[in-house]
Amino acid sequence: MESRLKVLGHPVHPMLVMFPVALLVTAVLFDVIDAVGGPDFLGEVAYWNITVGLIGGLLAAAAGSFDLLAIPTGTRAKRVGVLHAGANLAVILLFAAVWAVRLNADSRAAGGALIAIEVVAVAILGCSAWLGGELVDRLGVGVDRDANLDAPSSLRPSTTSHRIGEGR
Repeated sequence: MESRLKVLGHPVHPMLVMFPVALLVTAVLFDVIDAVGGPDFLGEVAYWNITVGLIGGLLAAAAGSFDLLAIPTGTRAKRVGVLHAGANLAVILLFAAVWAVRLNADSRAAGGALIAIEVVAVAILGCSAWLGGELVDRLGVGVDRDANLDAPSSLRPSTTSHRIGEGR
């Protein structure tokens, strides 16, 4: 199934997911280092990583929803896609709760309970990333229907590809 939202022939969702994943995982690492005696500024940096990670996560979710809505109902891909989206929603909600607690705190550093929530959220994120890989690598969601080992450049039009604005 070909991705519905593309830029220069490449699906947008996979381009966006790397940023929130990296930011949120790094935030947890910084919070753990801060909690065990690392430099005080790491708690503040972790807070801002969460802030930007949440924004990036919402953008990635918006892009992913285009592909999710295009997956035919009753397929394994739809079930995996819904589970992937639900797991990502849980991650966003958990990190949003951590962010909200830290928003007006005197110190942006996370305590043990917040770090525990972050660790759970990152574990869910890891499972969701696996599900995303399952969608692309095993089930072909977001993959161009002309994909093969000798496929031409995505910037070169082919006779079977469809572009935004052209009839289907």
